[in-house]
Amino acid sequence: MKFIHLSDLHLGKRLNEFSLIGDQEHILNEICSVIENESPDLVIIAGDIYDKPVPSAEAVRLFDNFLTRVSGMTGHVFAISGNHDSAERIAFGSHIMEKSGIHLSPVYSGKIAPTVLRDEYGELCVYMLPFIKPVTVRSFFSDTSVESYTDAINAAIEAMDIDFSKRNILITHQFVTGAQKSDSEEISVGGSDNVDSSAFDGFDYVALGHIHGPQNVGSDRIRYCGTPLKYSFSEVKQVKSVTVGEIGEKRSLSIKTVPLVPLRDMREIRGSFEQVISKEFSGSGNTEDYLRVVLTDEEEIPEVMGKLRTVYPNIMIVEYDNRRTRSAHDSIEAAEAENKQPIELFEEFYRFSNGGDMSEPQRQLMQSLIERIWEGEQ
Repeated sequence: MKFIHLSDLHLGKRLNEFSLIGDQEHILNEICSVIENESPDLVIIAGDIYDKPVPSAEAVRLFDNFLTRVSGMTGHVFAISGNHDSAERIAFGSHIMEKSGIHLSPVYSGKIAPTVLRDEYGELCVYMLPFIKPVTVRSFFSDTSVESYTDAINAAIEAMDIDFSKRNILITHQFVTGAQKSDSEEISVGGSDNVDSSAFDGFDYVALGHIHGPQNVGSDRIRYCGTPLKYSFSEVKQVKSVTVGEIGEKRSLSIKTVPLVPLRDMREIRGSFEQVISKEFSGSGNTEDYLRVVLTDEEEIPEVMGKLRTVYPNIMIVEYDNRRTRSAHDSIEAAEAENKQPIELFEEFYRFSNGGDMSEPQRQLMQSLIERIWEGEQ
C-alpha cells in the first residue's frame, strides 16, 4: 500500500505582511505532479490545512481545488484538523465526501473508528486522530487520569481498541518529545504539550503533523513530513519535500522523500549595504526570493528598506550586525531566556538559591505544576 504524507499546508498564511497564496498555489501544483508520478493508493494530510480557524475565501478555494485534483489521482484522501484549524469546519460535509474516498476527521468524540483498506497483504486500518488537548479528552474518560498530553493520547488510542496483529496507520497532529522545532510552530510554554513517542508503539506508521522540519522521531515509523514551504527564517536550511511511503506485509515499511521547488525561496544574505546591492552580490541568487538581510555597516542607512527593495522586492526583514548590536548583552540574554522552557528556568533559579540541583521527584512535581498552569490558561 503506497501513500503520500503531507501536513501543515497553512493555506492563507501571511508572513511579515506578505501573502503566500501565490507561493502556496505553486507548491500545491508541485505536489500534484508528485502524486501523479508516484500513483499512491492514499494521500495523507496530517493537520494545519489552514493557517487560521476561520480561513480566508482564497484559502478555502485553494484547498477545494487541490482536494478535487488529488481525489481524482488516488483512491483515498485522509485529512485531519490541526491546532490551527477549526475541527468543526474541517469536518463539514465529511459524510458526503466519504463516498468519494475523501475522509475528513470528525470533531473528537472519544471514539475513533478506522477506515479499512485492503490489498494483497490483507487489511490496512487507518485511524484519524485530530489535534487534541487533555481537557478535551478528559471529558470523555472520567474514570481515567488524563493530566498530560501523553495521558490524553494514550487514552484516545486505548479507546480505539486496535488489533495490532493487523497493519495500522495513525494520522495525528501533536508535538512528540525529541522533535527538532522551528520558530514558526506554536509550541506550549514549558513543553507541557509534549507526547512521549512510546504512546505510538505498535503502529506500522504514524503520520505526524505540527513540526515544520521533515524528520523521524525515534524510528522511521514515526515521522513528520514537514511543511511544503518555509514559514520562518529558522527553516532556511531545510529541504522541503513530500514523504512517500509504502507498507507491504506487517512490519515492512519503506520511506523516501521527493524534494519540492518553491516559486520563491526563503534566504538570508549578509554584508555591507554596498556589497548587498552590488550586481555581483545580487546575481548570486533569485532576487525575487523572500529575504532576511543582515547589514554589517556601523552606521544605519537612511530609508534602507526602500533602497534595498529596488533590487530585492520581497525583503521581509532588515537587521544590523555591528559593534553596537553585538554589545547589547542584556537584550541577547533576555532573548536566550525567552527561548528556554520554564522548567529549565526554574532549575537555574533552584540551583542559584540552593547551591545544588533539584531531585528527580522535585523536578517531576514542578513539571506537573507547570502543565496544570498551562492547561488552565488554555
